[in-house]
Amino acid sequence: MAKTLIQEKQNMPVIFIKDNLRTQVEAASGGAATVMYTAKGHPCYMSVIPKFNLEDIHASLGTGVHPAFIVNGIEKDAIYIGQYQSIVEDENLLSIPGVLPDYYRLFDEFQQYAKNNGAGWHMMTHAEWAAIALWCWKNGTMPRGNTNYGKSHSMPHETGRRHHNGMGSWIYTGSGPASWRHNGLPHGIADLTGNLPEWLGGLRLNEGEIQILPDNDAADNTKSQSADSAHWRAISASNGALVAPGTAGTLKYDAAAAVTSGRTQAAILSDSKTRDTTPPIPIDYGGYNPTNTFKSMGVKAGLTVPAIAKALGLYPVTASLPGEDGFLMHNQGESLSMAGGHWNDGAKAGVFARALCGRRTWTNSMWDIENWSAFASARVAFVL
Repeated sequence: MAKTLIQEKQNMPVIFIKDNLRTQVEAASGGAATVMYTAKGHPCYMSVIPKFNLEDIHASLGTGVHPAFIVNGIEKDAIYIGQYQSIVEDENLLSIPGVLPDYYRLFDEFQQYAKNNGAGWHMMTHAEWAAIALWCWKNGTMPRGNTNYGKSHSMPHETGRRHHNGMGSWIYTGSGPASWRHNGLPHGIADLTGNLPEWLGGLRLNEGEIQILPDNDAADNTKSQSADSAHWRAISASNGALVAPGTAGTLKYDAAAAVTSGRTQAAILSDSKTRDTTPPIPIDYGGYNPTNTFKSMGVKAGLTVPAIAKALGLYPVTASLPGEDGFLMHNQGESLSMAGGHWNDGAKAGVFARALCGRRTWTNSMWDIENWSAFASARVAFVL
């Protein structure tokens, strides 16, 4: 049996592997990708994302540096995003090509594995994902991916190396073509569209109220994202300011009309929650959750969408976004964020696809809300 990269590494001097591997990756990508090492010495293939300003993407986003490049009030020149959906090895969360990504793990588990990597390491955050999605849109490189059982639904000649086990058809990390990377190049971030949905840190719904950690503070792995963490903030619907959770007039997701059957009503951005998304049936079986394309999301009459909601991918920057990326939410209790979509989501998968319906625990095995939680993977990131 062939040795894995980690097994080979353990048999060689660490400094040799670091110098050689990193040099090769940086030379091949012109410095746009690199290899970084966890505290235990495990390699992670990372894409380097330089900071950019909001106004350079779209005027409606406001001005200044995108929040993904601000951690604890300090601007960062770049963030480092795993090129691949992650695996767990030696209790570290790693970004390595040519492996099957981990899934069927809880949000808090993936968070802890990323934290085990060392200072600066974290599970990818909603702010980071939003920044990359906006960058892809602005640069015209909206990535395709595994959206139809190992191939692209729209370009079926584009395929990855498929693994099928009776439950799904995901692919080995990075085995698809360059068009499945965020920049359309071989060194870009792979598999943001489809394959396995990904947990994102720093965003949740709590009884429909949108709550975040400020800027990209969720990248600080010393800040708790537990259900009762004091770091969560709500967003004022009137001016976009961050306020204490439960403050009146904060941004929330509501159903556009009474929810009486599955997937029949759209979600809207609002400053109040008037309709629960699940009628009194067992929540474990999915319930009735509003679903629509992200770009068609409505807004409560009279409400002006704050720029921060668009910058963080909570509301579409324009109704003319390409694709049919889906949006699903559940506004009862705590709902955690996932993005990207599944291997069988077709046009609903994409970089703007969101499912705010994740649970910290599972009460019905694999068939938790819409299957997203059970099949969610994660992606490691770094900023210091």
